[in-house]
Amino acid sequence: MYAERIYYDTLVTERTSTGKNSHPKHTERIDIINQRREHRIVRNRIRRQQEMRQHFLLFLITFCLIITCSFTLSTFRSNAKNEPVTSYKCYKSIAVSNKDTLWSIATEYMDEEHYTSITDYIAEIKNTNAMSGDAIHYGEYLIIPYYAP
Repeated sequence: MYAERIYYDTLVTERTSTGKNSHPKHTERIDIINQRREHRIVRNRIRRQQEMRQHFLLFLITFCLIITCSFTLSTFRSNAKNEPVTSYKCYKSIAVSNKDTLWSIATEYMDEEHYTSITDYIAEIKNTNAMSGDAIHYGEYLIIPYYAP
């Protein structure tokens, strides 16, 4: 390519310095060189366009991958926050002391997350212990429900 350029430059200088038309073979040679240059320019332009398409596609794929990963991670995080904590209902046996009442026992052991009111919790204690009234006596044992994680 470099030799063709030197040859072309010498032909052009000869042509312009002598002021007369060069031999027809020289003009054919110049035409061939010009055609080769034009083909090379076109090939380079096509190659650059292909490279630009490849770079754009690579960018687009990378962008989509980042968006997909971000969406997936945020979904996992939000699901982890929304999962309820599983708690299990357990039972405990307690001895009734001298000053205990069902109300005092309920205020001590009731879980507000699982019961709406103290009266509901007292009703469950009575149901669990098969009690018909509210009376409890010193030394008795009661089974008390509670929730543990």
